[in-house]
Amino acid sequence: MSSEQDHLKETDTEARFEFKKEQKAAFAAEKGLTEETIRVISEDKDEPEWMLERRLRALKQFQKMPMPTDWPGQPDLSEVDVDQIVPYIRPDVEVRGGVDDWRDLPDDIKDTFDKLGIPEAEKNALSGVGAQYESEVVYQNMQERWEEKGVVFMNMDQAVQEHEDIVKEYFMTKCVPPSDNKFAALHGAIWSGGSFVYVPEDTTVDMPVQAYFRMNSEGMGQFEHTLIVAEKGSEVHYIEGCSAPKYSAFNLHSGGVEVFVGEDAHVQYSTVQNWSKNTYNLNTKRAIVEKGGRMEWISGSMGSKATMLYPASILKGRGASDNHITIAFAGEGQNIDTGAKVYHNAPETKSTIESKSISKDGGRTNYRGLVHIANGAKNSSTSVECDALMFDNESTSDTMPYMEINESTVDVAHEATVGKIGDEDVFYLQSRGLDDDDAKQMIVSGFIEPITEELPIEYAVELNRLVELEMEGSLG
Repeated sequence: MSSEQDHLKETDTEARFEFKKEQKAAFAAEKGLTEETIRVISEDKDEPEWMLERRLRALKQFQKMPMPTDWPGQPDLSEVDVDQIVPYIRPDVEVRGGVDDWRDLPDDIKDTFDKLGIPEAEKNALSGVGAQYESEVVYQNMQERWEEKGVVFMNMDQAVQEHEDIVKEYFMTKCVPPSDNKFAALHGAIWSGGSFVYVPEDTTVDMPVQAYFRMNSEGMGQFEHTLIVAEKGSEVHYIEGCSAPKYSAFNLHSGGVEVFVGEDAHVQYSTVQNWSKNTYNLNTKRAIVEKGGRMEWISGSMGSKATMLYPASILKGRGASDNHITIAFAGEGQNIDTGAKVYHNAPETKSTIESKSISKDGGRTNYRGLVHIANGAKNSSTSVECDALMFDNESTSDTMPYMEINESTVDVAHEATVGKIGDEDVFYLQSRGLDDDDAKQMIVSGFIEPITEELPIEYAVELNRLVELEMEGSLG
């Protein structure tokens, strides 16, 4: 590859991901996490009393719970100091809850999302789009044909006001309670923004809906909450994209995702994340799947200094199924700890987990997973496959699958492979006319194909491009 081509790609990367905007906030909370901060955030959002009470209970749980430190090989979280984080920044947008016309956004925010390609994606591939900037959604739009069928796609703050009964029933009560882990409790205390999706019975949304989350300010935390309720026989595909520019101070992303898959419903949740390498990405994602329902998690984790992310599904009803496809990429100074959890709590449930990881320049990737098959979950089956690819002897990749099987009439399979890019494979591709870099890129593209083929073409191209840029070392 020529130096001119390298320069062009690096310039493109700078324009797409590493640009920064001067912060223009209508309101910003003080650093740190106190009861007064929680009350200020809730008051600024004009929330009902029950939401404030839930925030304050979550705060007390967060203060009692220790920082996770005893997992083998986990990322170092010693730098994560909540007292140094700005937990809430409301961007300077005239309409609270976001506008529904792209042209009505302030120029600086519109320019940010223009560079990330959000408007074009909306025109070409999506049935609805939400865009979050700092702590709040600034843009939300849904095609009228879905609204007419009763599909709801709006930001979570708006949903608290307009769909209070549904939110009150589901929000951090059944799926991800604040007691789940320290960062779930943190999220419950200072969540802001995110997406609310409701799909009525027997309704199929045949084009994806997307939310894009952008952290622009240095030293802030982003804590969006996504709540998806898919009623009996419905179907929806939700895509989230995430990014942040690089600063010297650390940023914290601690989102929460709750998905409720009704009887015979189907939800696909796809994530393409490209956090900067000063961001700690510590999310909690979980789904509850009823009888005959199907849940799919498709995840690409690029960027971040450290990631701890393990999407989970609770297969509650007979014949429920779950599928995980994940890819993680770690370069110099990165520790990407990802995996999946599946709880088979009913008979004839099925799960498959396919994990792909790539590490280079001393980066560390780790698959950490749990499959639990309860007593009585007869004729259930699970298949776990973990594949790791390393570029050099300095990089590290581990797999830590854990299986709890409490039922005898089940089918369980596990396979794991770890290897370096083979010299023979590179030599063969070079003999067909490719240079060394292009040969390695082709090998990696084939390695991650299982995830890219599950995404709409625009996002498959984006994911491949992000991996290519990571391999070139030109991000962050």
